[in-house]
Amino acid sequence: MQLSNEEEDYNLSLSKFESMLKTNKVLFFDSEEFEEIILHYLDIGKANLAKKALKLALDQHPKSTGLKLVQVEMLVYDDKLDIAEKLLNELYAIEPNNEEIYIQKANICSKRDQHEKAVELLKIALQYTDDYADVYNLIGMEYLFMDNLEMAKDSFIKCLEEDLEDQSALYNVVYCFEFLDQNQEAIIYLNEYINRNPYSEIAWHQLGRLHYGIKEYEAAIRAFDYATLIDDEFLGAFMEKAKAYERLKKYNEAIESYNRTIELDDATSYALLRIGKCYEKLGNAIKALQYYNQTVHEDPLLDKGWIAITDFYVRQKNFQKALFFVNKALAIDNQNRLYWKRYATINKQMNFFEEAEFGYRKAVEFGDYALDTWLFWVDILQFLGEFESAIQTLLQATEYFPEENEIEYRLAGLYFMIQDNTKAKFHLSNGLRLNFDNYILIEDLFPVVWSKKMVKNYIEKHKK
Repeated sequence: MQLSNEEEDYNLSLSKFESMLKTNKVLFFDSEEFEEIILHYLDIGKANLAKKALKLALDQHPKSTGLKLVQVEMLVYDDKLDIAEKLLNELYAIEPNNEEIYIQKANICSKRDQHEKAVELLKIALQYTDDYADVYNLIGMEYLFMDNLEMAKDSFIKCLEEDLEDQSALYNVVYCFEFLDQNQEAIIYLNEYINRNPYSEIAWHQLGRLHYGIKEYEAAIRAFDYATLIDDEFLGAFMEKAKAYERLKKYNEAIESYNRTIELDDATSYALLRIGKCYEKLGNAIKALQYYNQTVHEDPLLDKGWIAITDFYVRQKNFQKALFFVNKALAIDNQNRLYWKRYATINKQMNFFEEAEFGYRKAVEFGDYALDTWLFWVDILQFLGEFESAIQTLLQATEYFPEENEIEYRLAGLYFMIQDNTKAKFHLSNGLRLNFDNYILIEDLFPVVWSKKMVKNYIEKHKK
């Protein structure tokens, strides 16, 4: 690739400077060359070389405002704000119309969390600058620091009016729209932006994301298609497009897009996992399992991979293998309530009731307060003959479900089992009040209790 004259000069300056450092010969550079050299070293994180270049630069050009402003930038970078401010005040006395002085003063204010003052200084910089886009971008960032998303959004829009190609401003303006929950307004804005800059793959990608967020999946795919036509190696757009195809149940198209991401980069466990799920939806169990196995091979610590295989074997009713794989997931994250619930359900299917009880207990311990989890747990405790524990568990559940007939009927049955008839009748009354027809739960879960004439009479009396 042919370099421009400017790039060639820049590379020559850099080579000449590095050669000077090796030979200890002092060579002459003009002040602009020094500025570029110093900023280059700052950009690549070589602060010591930048400082060395600055010292030589100021020795050769002691009155250069540009170099002194670079010095200010380095002082701010090192958090030497007071020294930087003093130097800026000296420069201001010489060049009060230099926009860079106001920008650096604003930078110092920003570092001191004086963001409103920073905005005031940047607005003064607008009066003197030729680079409006850069200053509007800086103003937008200050408003972001103040959590003033509306003003930040307006500033980034002004930045893009000056420079359509400013990608950071484009990302930031979309962020502001989304944070303000203005997704439709963001879509309108991006369509207007695309009319002015139709070959911006970033804009098309962001438009696709917004359509996806409001479940307009066909529109999202169209936008992602444009992004990938402009840049056929846009990995993120292919990934998002695959997800949209999945939502539309177009699994073959989703697989094709996920595979494209694998062609562009190393296979990710996420893409492999999604391909496996797509194949399972298509009814291709062999391919699905193949990709699930690739997922855990690619990332053995990805618990979602082990869970995908677990769920696969549960659906196949191969509970022995499902148990093996859910244990793999628990070995990675043993505080995940969803894994413990699966562990419990699988053990229940295999008639390992003590293990199932332990699983439901752990699921609740780690935050699973779903009604069915409480009920499955209690029914197993009852099956194991642990009536007191079952009662205590149900009483705990009433804190989350104070008016739930299934809990009340179970409490009634359990109190009858331990012959506490007063409490039993109280809870039976509650159950009948909440849902009379569900008294059949007593018959199903507590046949011994149901056989008591007293219970049937009580229900009959309540019916009248």
